[in-house]
Amino acid sequence: MAYNGGMQVLNWFTQHWFDCIETLGVVGSLLFTARIAHKDERAQQISNMFTVNEAYNSIWSRLGEPALARIRKKEVNLQDHPVTDQEWAFVTMLLLHLDTVRRASQAGLFITLERLPSDVRNFLSLPLPWAVWQNIRTFQNEEFVEFIETVMKTQE
Repeated sequence: MAYNGGMQVLNWFTQHWFDCIETLGVVGSLLFTARIAHKDERAQQISNMFTVNEAYNSIWSRLGEPALARIRKKEVNLQDHPVTDQEWAFVTMLLLHLDTVRRASQAGLFITLERLPSDVRNFLSLPLPWAVWQNIRTFQNEEFVEFIETVMKTQE
């Protein structure tokens, strides 16, 4: 009986050997394609990270401008010397950049920035950036506002 079953399998295989090899070829091709796609995705993530770093460096390199000197100061008198247009534009541009980075990170477009919340908290704990944030937050995406509020409530 076992011999007969074995014979049936052998008969089936001799009739369908090409189908089996074709199926193995298709499965192998799919696995190979998946591996290549994964490598391409990783390469794209790294490329995106370089692009984000360039934008980040471009923004922060402006801090050397005298008109932006107060942004990183812990002691500023915003009552007597309100936020200037240049300061407003810089902080807004940086916050929009941070939102873009956060969204791209969530979408898996580049390697996750583990310390992004700390960076945001450090920057927004300064009086001038915080004042700008308080004025522009109503115009921001609700998800970004929630992110900022959560970050600012969290202690390291």
